Amino acid sequence: MVDDHRSPIWGIERVLDSVPDIDLVRAAPTVADVLNEKPLDVVLLDLRLDDGTTPRENVTTLTEHGIATVVYTSGEDPSLLRSAARAGVLGIVLKSADESVIVDAIRAASQGREVLTTEWAAAIDGDPELAAVDLSPQLQNVLALYASGETSVRVGEMLGVSAETVNEYLKRIRQKYADAGRPTKTKIDMFKRAIEDGWLPVPQRRRPRQPAREK
Repeated sequence: MVDDHRSPIWGIERVLDSVPDIDLVRAAPTVADVLNEKPLDVVLLDLRLDDGTTPRENVTTLTEHGIATVVYTSGEDPSLLRSAARAGVLGIVLKSADESVIVDAIRAASQGREVLTTEWAAAIDGDPELAAVDLSPQLQNVLALYASGETSVRVGEMLGVSAETVNEYLKRIRQKYADAGRPTKTKIDMFKRAIEDGWLPVPQRRRPRQPAREK
């Protein structure tokens, strides 16, 4: 965890004390400090640090070290959230979020999956630098289906075209996003672009399971 205030770190320590599959192995006030020891899987990153670094710099550094990043913030500065989102974080979680949301976010990020919260969506939606990509209705359908997890063969069956045609459509989609400065090198990238541009809905956050009442 990277945060230059002790209270959020204490809070995460308490949250993870009862979670057997997640260990908080290190906490530091800067990204440079947190990288000094053994490798990490996920970093919870506070956006506003006193060392003068920017969210984009920190996320880029962590990504270069093969570490997934989840922003853990009070959410008071939309510009910082947008900067982190553009840099490639896997998600944005508020410090006021329920404990189960924080734990689920860490687990998802450790598996390379997007942490699709309303805060992440809001950061994207409010980004004036997000270049629009014009897709035909057919390309929109292909992107939505493929980004949802379907294979090229299955997408073709659903749309009544061959898998080769679907792959050609995917090439066009990737090229359009590349031309807009929003590359889609992986299927996760395509899923993220589909969410950003409204071709897929933002997944609903799961509500924590309520304990059964004793009778």
